[in-house]
Amino acid sequence: MNNLEALNQYDVESAENVRRMSVDKSVRSASQDWINLTGPYKYVYNWKWLGRPIIQLPADVLLTQELIYKFKPDIIVETGIARGGSIVFNASQLAMLDLCEKQFCDVRKTSRFCIGIDIDIRDHNREGLQEHPFSPMIKLVEGSSIDASTVDAVKDMIPEASKVMAILDSNHTHSHVRAELELFSDIVTPGMPLIVHDTRIEYAPPELFRNRDWAKGDSPMSAVDQFLAESPHFERFDIENKKLLITSSPLGYLRRSC
Repeated sequence: MNNLEALNQYDVESAENVRRMSVDKSVRSASQDWINLTGPYKYVYNWKWLGRPIIQLPADVLLTQELIYKFKPDIIVETGIARGGSIVFNASQLAMLDLCEKQFCDVRKTSRFCIGIDIDIRDHNREGLQEHPFSPMIKLVEGSSIDASTVDAVKDMIPEASKVMAILDSNHTHSHVRAELELFSDIVTPGMPLIVHDTRIEYAPPELFRNRDWAKGDSPMSAVDQFLAESPHFERFDIENKKLLITSSPLGYLRRSC
């Protein structure tokens, strides 16, 4: 068996594992219970990527890496940068794409980069990102992700013919995420991923999000469901969504089909 045959066999076995796991209600329930039990301890706040806090569950980080490697975007647009770990992660993955394709990557010269949007980029976060080794691959835009001027600024940064994917992870109310989906779906290149984080709010106990504007029925999940019902150009990834168990973003991994 050669390498390609071995990888194909791995993929076939993995797909079957995922299929069986996706219909096991006890596994799904146990995974959701684990997420709910660790929520009060802020489990997602305990990780860093290359020195910057990354507020994501590890499985979501790994799946994002898989999608970046598979679809090879030139630009990643991210709304909501928090402390910067996720945008550093995305930049590092783009750099590794360059390394795989060219056997060399100079972060000061690569044409690939990330655009991070946040309504409030704190001075210490901006400083941390500007001082980071991957800073040449990171462009920051301060402003609301649903303001036309912000979206126009992002569009102006994107060179023609670029392959663009997007990650939405800012305000988690239905109205905000729905507006983001409308605005940023047009930026995403046909065939490329669009990730909507924190869809898990739809399944979480209300006390986990006390004093927040979002809740069950007013969440990223409800926005995604409505968006997909109205948009013929996007669909959910099948196996990628099914294989996620301990995730912040169940059913939140989309693809622009055309």
